[in-house]
This record gives sequence, C-alpha cells and structure tokens, in this order.
Amino acid sequence: MIANLMMYQRPQLAKAHDRFWALIRANLKNAGVDAPETLSQDAEEFFVWKHPDLVLSQTCGMPFRTWLHDKVNLVGTPDYGLEGCPPGYYHSAIVVRADDPRQHISEFRDETFAYNQTFSQSGYAAAYWHLKPHGFWFKNTLHTEQHLKSAHAVAAGDAGIASLDAVSWRLMQQYEPFAKNLRVLALTEPTPGLPMITSKSQKPDVIFNAVNTALEMLEAGDRALLGINAITRIPKEDYLAIPNPDET
Repeated sequence: MIANLMMYQRPQLAKAHDRFWALIRANLKNAGVDAPETLSQDAEEFFVWKHPDLVLSQTCGMPFRTWLHDKVNLVGTPDYGLEGCPPGYYHSAIVVRADDPRQHISEFRDETFAYNQTFSQSGYAAAYWHLKPHGFWFKNTLHTEQHLKSAHAVAAGDAGIASLDAVSWRLMQQYEPFAKNLRVLALTEPTPGLPMITSKSQKPDVIFNAVNTALEMLEAGDRALLGINAITRIPKEDYLAIPNPDET
C-alpha cells in the first residue's frame, strides 16, 4: 500500500498534511479499507501514481489525461477557493520580476521561460495555450523541475518569465521572501484542478467519502494552512477535453 499528498507539500504544511491523512486513514479503516500509516511524501511521483496498491494520491491534470486516466480511478478534486475559478478549478499565474516595466506578454517573446515540467498543466500547458493567440512560443526555456525553482529563477534573473500553479503561487507569497520581487503579468483560463486518484482495485466513492469526511473533521487551522475548501466531483471527460501543447 502507498499514499501521498505531495503536490503542495512544503515544510510549513507537513504536520497539517499528516493530520489530514490520519483522519482520512481513520475514515478508510471504518469503511473496511486498509491504508498505510504514513504518507510517502518523498517517493517518485510516477512510482506512486502507477502503484498497483495506491490508496490515495494527487496528480496534475496533464499527466492524468495523458498517461493515467485509464490506469487509475478518479476520486475527486480538491477545491482551493481560488478567485475567478469554479469550484475545483484552478489557473496559472504568469509571473515576471516586479521591477520589469513591460506590461504585455508579447514583449516577453525573447525572454527565457522557466518551467517545472513539460507535462505540467499549470507550469507549461496553460502558458502555451495562453500564448497561442499571441502567435508565439518561447525559443529560450529553462527546465527547473519545480514551481518554486521556476519562481526563484525569475526573481534571481536566470529567467524572465514563468507560469505557476495558482495555489503554489499563493503559498509562495505566504512563505517565500523572494516572492515580493515578483508580480503577476497575467492569469490563464481556469481548467480542472489537481485530481485525487486511487488504484483500479479501490472503490473511488469510498475514498471520496473518506476524504470529504476528513475535511469536515479537520481543525480550522489545518484547513486554513492547506487551503482546501471541499472536495468536488469533476467528470473525467472534462480533464480529457483539455488539449496538450503542440510543442513539448
């Protein structure tokens, strides 16, 4: 068995994630479902997502539609209460340095674009489709592996622009001093947020109910730290309808 909640993990949230998982695990036990005692937060993401005994994890929309949708069961989607987004949806904040005087995204076509992964909806695909109407994609790119590193690359001058998951950006503004040196140039169109998944051997409705009940039981302080308002149901077809970039 394996489980993790790694997508928004950071040191300040570790204990809140552990307490959230303890509640989920207790609810699963009450429903007759075995679950690991601890989260495997540092395990390699695809190892977890494709594990035959996966109890619960959270993935990104692009890996889900590209590689996972027929190999896992969709549980539900956490709603992070992002302004301008329907429940369970999110968008990306396209950020530049705060002192950069340019105001239009077309002025950044020759800049270095920092991105976490080419298979990231928020870090790559969202920006790609946002730029499509402007008739260009970045020739100069910097692969960073993490949203945090992409943001830091822009703040440090190693890149000129980056696309950040809006929840990750919200957390950076709370906890990263360098975030004050960045500003949002644009927001992308909302798309379905990061889905929770389980293995094909599990019953997704049982997992959904365990997570939903855990959220209701979670102390207000931990709910505020994690930023989760609820868990919602977004059809798999809505994820699969989002196109992948032409260039990756």
